[in-house]
This record gives sequence, structure tokens and C-alpha cells, in this order.
Amino acid sequence: MIRVVAVITTKPSRRDDLLAAFRANVPAVRVEKGCIEYAGHLDAAGIGPFQTKFGPDVFVVLETWASPEALAAHVAAPHMAAYGKQTKDLIASRAIHVLSAID
Repeated sequence: MIRVVAVITTKPSRRDDLLAAFRANVPAVRVEKGCIEYAGHLDAAGIGPFQTKFGPDVFVVLETWASPEALAAHVAAPHMAAYGKQTKDLIASRAIHVLSAID
């Protein structure tokens, strides 16, 4: 199993625009072969002073894939290419962390 933590920083005040495009793309991703989890997340409110927030222009995508091959197919999927073209002008930066479990 492969886990992905994608930290997406939008251009100032563009997060809602990116979230709309993300939400529209989610159903296509969730039916991909090998997709176990694919969900966007924002900073939780009211947690307390120990929380380090990402901030108002960031959202995080947590993904779980059955295999590296399933992740590779996801990256190459036509709907992901279309999503990338649709959102490229909204994104300031992104960091994609691909993780495997410690046995």
C-alpha cells in the first residue's frame, strides 16, 4: 500500500476556486482501480495552541493506493491531466510526499 500526502498552496485567495475543481474531480479518482482513499482536508478549527496550521491558501490531499502501479496509473489518468491544466494557474506550489509503511 502507498500513501500520498499532497500539500497544495494556492495563489492568494484562490483556494476556493481550486477546491471547486478538486471536488469536481474527486468522483473520477475514487473509481480508479486501486484507489482506497482520496480526500481533501483543511485546517481544523478550535484545536488549540499545539496545532500548526497550514493557513488560508493551503489544502492537503490524503491518498491511499493499493500499489505503486495504481498510483502511477492515477498520475497518468486523462482526468488528472485535464485537472492539471484546469488548475495550473491557481497553484503557487505543491509538495507531494509518497510514503510506504514501516514494517
